[in-house]
Amino acid sequence: MVAAALALAMAAASLVLVLSDVATTSAERAPVSQAQKLASPPAGAAARSGGAAAPGGRAQATANPLYRTGRLVDVNCAPGALPAGSMIAYRRFLTRVTNCLNKAWATQFRKARMPFSKPRLRIITKKVRTPCGAWNTGADGVYCSTDRTMYLMISRDQLRNPFPLGISRLIAHEYGHHVQQASGIWNYYWTARSTAGKAGRLQLSRKSELQAECFSAVFMSTMKGTDLVNQSDWDYTVQWFYKNGAKGWPQNDHGKGPTQAAWMTRGFNRGAPGACNTWAAAARNVQ
Repeated sequence: MVAAALALAMAAASLVLVLSDVATTSAERAPVSQAQKLASPPAGAAARSGGAAAPGGRAQATANPLYRTGRLVDVNCAPGALPAGSMIAYRRFLTRVTNCLNKAWATQFRKARMPFSKPRLRIITKKVRTPCGAWNTGADGVYCSTDRTMYLMISRDQLRNPFPLGISRLIAHEYGHHVQQASGIWNYYWTARSTAGKAGRLQLSRKSELQAECFSAVFMSTMKGTDLVNQSDWDYTVQWFYKNGAKGWPQNDHGKGPTQAAWMTRGFNRGAPGACNTWAAAARNVQ
């Protein structure tokens, strides 16, 4: 359990730096030109339906077709073991989890009659510069919306202390931002953010981050009861975020610890994207 706690802390630390690049408060921490470079979504990212018309404006986030697709499909994900000290095993494990995410979310997009494209996965061992900007100090992973790539940096500490559930939850969270991007949810987010004041931007950031965390939990629920996601480890993870999830977020751009834990629990228990509509939630539920 000590190894799990250390690995979970490292994963959360990466979240602190990673997600600020794509969906949080870079506007408060960087010059406007840099924030725009880090935050601007790619052109033509709006979701398009093969049949029914996709919603526009705020409805892209509050009434997205993904919310009506029911439970996330169980793709029988079994990424295998993650032994300590093996970079080959780490690459294999993360690739397999990503393949599971691709299969599950592609099916969900088909249900919603929306086009879907897979994100790229790039596993690295040292800092790189992405199309979204320079690599942040201490970050372990980045989802860059410009090239739709998840960058994951594997450190020596992670190799020594692997926590399979923790790294799976982290990559599923990053993938959740890709889901927001591909579905058009982020179109509303970026538009609303461009005209919001500081308090409004922080609330929008919390809605984006809490939804990605909920989407992550929805995916994790499809492996409930397996060696990867046993109830004890999941409960431990949720409690860790309840107590520690807000640490490192002085501006409250990711939500308080209990709020993060609540959306994790909601997504895990319901197992459906429709449980993750943070955009229509009452303000008290996204604090």
